[in-house]
Parts: sequence; C-alpha cells; structure tokens
Amino acid sequence: MLINCVAYQEGKKLSDIPVEEISDYLAKPGTFVWVALRDPDPAELAIMQEEFSLHELAVEDAQRGNQRPKVEEYGDSLFAVMQTVELSEGKMVVGEVDVFVGPNYVLSSRRNATQGFLGVRARAEREPHLLAQGSAFVLYALMDAVVDRYFPVVDMLESELETIEDRIFIRGSQRANIERLYELKAKVLTLRHAVMPLMEGVGKLYGGRVPAICIDTQEYFRDVHDHLYRIAATLDTIRDTISTAIQVNLSMVAIDESEVNKRLAAWAAIFAVFTAFAGIWGMNFKFMPELEWHYGYAVALAMMFGVCGYLYWRFRRSGWL
Repeated sequence: MLINCVAYQEGKKLSDIPVEEISDYLAKPGTFVWVALRDPDPAELAIMQEEFSLHELAVEDAQRGNQRPKVEEYGDSLFAVMQTVELSEGKMVVGEVDVFVGPNYVLSSRRNATQGFLGVRARAEREPHLLAQGSAFVLYALMDAVVDRYFPVVDMLESELETIEDRIFIRGSQRANIERLYELKAKVLTLRHAVMPLMEGVGKLYGGRVPAICIDTQEYFRDVHDHLYRIAATLDTIRDTISTAIQVNLSMVAIDESEVNKRLAAWAAIFAVFTAFAGIWGMNFKFMPELEWHYGYAVALAMMFGVCGYLYWRFRRSGWL
C-alpha cells in the first residue's frame, strides 16, 4: 500500500506526486523524493525498483522480509533494515522497516509495524533547514523514530523485572517466578536482537570511511548510535539481573526443600522410637521379664511417649519442626 509520495526541493515540500512522475522529479536539481509504503506486494516493489533503479539484492531482501537489522552500501545508495519493537496491549510486537536511500530519494517500507511514520515526516517538514540536507537526514529521522520506540519497551522490561524481584522471597511462588523470569529473558533477547545489529550498522555511518550520502549528517547518526548503546547497556544489565534472580530463586527452592527434608527427618526420628520399642517388646521370647509386669504396658507406653515428646521438644527448639 502506498502511504504517500512527496517531492521536496531545498528542504521544502513541493507537492504530492503520482508514482509515474517520480523519475521526472529525480531529474530536477536540488530535489529528492520521499516515498512511504506499507506491506508492499512484489508488484509495488518492482515499480519502485524501476523508478529508483534499486539494486536487485536489496529489493529481494525487502520482498522476503524477516531480515537481520543491517546497513548495506550499494554504489552510491544505501539499504537499511530496522526492526520495530512496539507495545500493543502489554505485548511486544516485532515489525520491520526497510529503507532505500539514494542521493535524491528515500523509499521506506514497513511490515507488521503498528505505528506509522507520519509524525516523522511532519517533524522533518517543520525543520526545512535540516530537511535541506537531503535523503540522509530522512534516514536519520526514521532511525531515530525506530530507536525512540525502544525506550518504552525497555521501561516495561525493567518494571516487570522489579515486580518479579519483589515476589522472589514469597513462599510458594518459586515456580511461577522462574516461568516469568524466562519469559522476560525471551523478551530481552528479542529486543537485543533488534538493537545490537542495528548499532553495528549505524556505526558505519559516522567516523572513518562513511558513505558519501552521510558525509554531512555524521553527528546525527552518532547520536542514534549513542541511544542504541545506552539501550544495549541497559539490556545487558537486565539480563544479568535476570540470571542473578534465577539463581536466587533456585536457591530459595533448595532452601525450601531443605526445610521439608529436615521436617521429614525429624518426624522419622520420632516415629523410629515407637518402632524400636515396639520391635523390642514385640519379640516372642519365652523368658522376657517385662512380660509378667502388672504395669508393664503402661510403663512401656509412657516411656515411648516420653522419649518421643523429648525428641519433639528438641527438634522444635532447633527449628526443625
């Protein structure tokens, strides 16, 4: 689906143009065209490939989707893949944004992204002095918007981790805690898989040898890289905390099992007294002096209950019961 197709000159919007006139505007000096697509089909991409002379390998990646975040250089043009990670009803939704950038054009294509980039276009049009820098600034604006949407996800992950940490020492919640920790770990890895490769790709756009398109916008891409670095550091901290929480939770499980084992051992020792006395007096030897005692039964029971009571008192005092 075509969202919009707009021509700009010297940072100012000229007009919305039909797709068939893209090549005409590309031939005008100081003009670039910004096209936005949503869930394009192969036919639409084929038309755009013809209008912008896109590299066939980049178009093939855009058609397939599910690409690893990256920034690739094809002659005087760039192809960037970014993963969008957004919150929808408390769940993480992963989408993809493919951006083709040339000296006088920008073509963005998004898939499975719940939020569009109309706000990015409006922001760029409000700053014509920046938009005058051309297609590289548009690439920066799109990257910045994608990265900014990572921050609410990071905040959600931190809040969820704090909630789980508050429940770690609640007795009986260990199994549920471990399940939630592993679910949280999977979410962290999902976001990390979007951040780390993109950070590597953005690093190619500033400092050292950079594509000619990005020569005048290096400081903007450095700012995006700094944001990605902060997010990556936070994710590493969350991941380390999750590992620690899992170990603490397993330790709590071991402690609970130890408490149960102590109780079982204490009760086993108490009942062993009954078993021992009953076994001794239950033997059927003919000459057993206790068998003829008038109060033997009562004394035997009193002795058994007395020893068991003493053991129970000692175990309670030591914390085993």
